[in-house]
Amino acid sequence: MKTQRPDSEPSEASPARQGIQSVELAMTVLQALEEGRGPMSLTQIATASGMQPSKVHRYLVSLARVGLVAQSPSSGHYDMGSAMRRLGVESLRRMDEVALVSEHLPGLRDSTSHAVNLAVWGDHGPVVVRWEYGAHALPITVRVGATMPVLTSAMGGAFLAYLPEQLTTPVLCEQLEVETLDAPTRERVDRIKAEVLREGVANTVGGVIPGITSVAAPVFTAGESFPLVVTLVMPVRGVTEHDVERLSAELLSSTRAMSEVLGHAVDLHGR
Repeated sequence: MKTQRPDSEPSEASPARQGIQSVELAMTVLQALEEGRGPMSLTQIATASGMQPSKVHRYLVSLARVGLVAQSPSSGHYDMGSAMRRLGVESLRRMDEVALVSEHLPGLRDSTSHAVNLAVWGDHGPVVVRWEYGAHALPITVRVGATMPVLTSAMGGAFLAYLPEQLTTPVLCEQLEVETLDAPTRERVDRIKAEVLREGVANTVGGVIPGITSVAAPVFTAGESFPLVVTLVMPVRGVTEHDVERLSAELLSSTRAMSEVLGHAVDLHGR
């Protein structure tokens, strides 16, 4: 009786399989190219994909025929092909980032039992575009479409940390009704940014609404778009410091998953 070698091509008619393994292996080759962040040799791709060079070469030949991979005539290295670039552009064109992230908000609300909102960066600061009510009563809720303060809100802190100063400083001046930021304000901004970059989240207690604790974290996109920000909103009463730490960790885990859905390559630091 014949036995199939581990690296041999599987039979597409095999009743024990669901899907086509050769397609999945081709994706492994493409993922190796993606993670390589640039042109790669056959040996590098084989090492990254965990397959023999001869087998990888067969996949590269087929992928090149349909334009998903291209080989440099001069170096012999492989990179993404023209068809792959077209697919990437079309995928980004079709992507509704707010809608995709919004699908994850009810799950975060249910797992934490607290209110969750989603904000985007607008012309005058963070704008709330989604709000999911939690199981805990809040002194007040913020309406969808409201623009929030940058300096005193958790979502504002998250945007401060990950947006360029050319965008945030004019909005800060507008909200504070000043022409330029004074030294104490700049020091406060620097402290907020440093804390968010260190912890991964922005945390405020009564910053905008007395009696409210908010924890915010960014959701990154695949391209050059501004990040979105997801915020957990909870009453100060009955929420311990340990609770805030636990909920912050859960928020970070969720926003990293959301970033991956949007095509962002999350590194070891969660960005």
